[in-house]
Amino acid sequence: MTDWKRRGVLGLAAGALAWPVTGRAAPVAGITGAAFGTTWRLAAPDNAGAGALRPAFDALFAGIDREMSPWRADSDVSRLNAGGAGPHPVPPGLSRVIGAALDLSAESSGRFDPTLGPLVARWGFGPIEGEADPGPAALTFRPGEVTKARAGVTFDPCGIAKGHALDRAAELAEARGHESLLIDLGGELRAIGRHPDGRDWQVAVEEPLGRAGAAAVLRLPAGMSVATSGSAAQGYDLGGRRWSHIIDPATGEPATGRLRSVTVLSDSAMAADGWATALFAAGDAAGPDLARTRGLAALFLLDRPGGGLRTVTTGAMAEVLL
Repeated sequence: MTDWKRRGVLGLAAGALAWPVTGRAAPVAGITGAAFGTTWRLAAPDNAGAGALRPAFDALFAGIDREMSPWRADSDVSRLNAGGAGPHPVPPGLSRVIGAALDLSAESSGRFDPTLGPLVARWGFGPIEGEADPGPAALTFRPGEVTKARAGVTFDPCGIAKGHALDRAAELAEARGHESLLIDLGGELRAIGRHPDGRDWQVAVEEPLGRAGAAAVLRLPAGMSVATSGSAAQGYDLGGRRWSHIIDPATGEPATGRLRSVTVLSDSAMAADGWATALFAAGDAAGPDLARTRGLAALFLLDRPGGGLRTVTTGAMAEVLL
């Protein structure tokens, strides 16, 4: 599997900013695997036979990797990016991701920009070559086809495709009859049903300043997903500044400010993934305002003057914090 996450100039940093908190009252089995340069995990009732999902998940993720990994020259997205101006057919999964990414770009007032892959690469993250800042308008989409305004226009799926993969994995598990399952794909999580002891699944948000323990714990209701974006897991320190892998489209530079991480709760893992990226790019002031405007359930962790963290919640996030 190839890595969908940006590689920093100091090497790949850890991917997960959230992880499951399992209970002790009922036995829970854990199953793990590898995909997209990270790991996936399942937590399920001990007698649910979730181990049978391993080959199905491996095949599913391998197929998505062939479509959407910009680290593979033979992937569908790499062929699209290397192609000339004009229309290009794309397979169904990639088509869905491109459509969702362009919709999110419009809904976020450009804070999510999937055409910035070459600019991301110039800051030390990612393999995509092309025009540095063409803007989403340089891609015209209709289901099954993308038209590039110029040959150098590219599409970067890294801010949203892992959420798509998590949604697909949940659909597969539910189709096979699983009613109690927590799926963790590189720190993005989706709940199917409830924990075996009858409560909601619980997940912890990592402390983004590198200290031990969790910054927050939240319950993850059935059918909901959670994703976190931040500067701690992927980035590098240089010249007294933390350089994030998330680029602010407004400046063309890594996002800066007091914001350390954003966690988004949604019934779609793909939406949670993309919005976490968009809100982090928007920053400590505009991010919460954008989340409130869009009615998003989000948790913002910001540097507190004098040390420590300040918490800001929007939408229904406050209702699921423990």
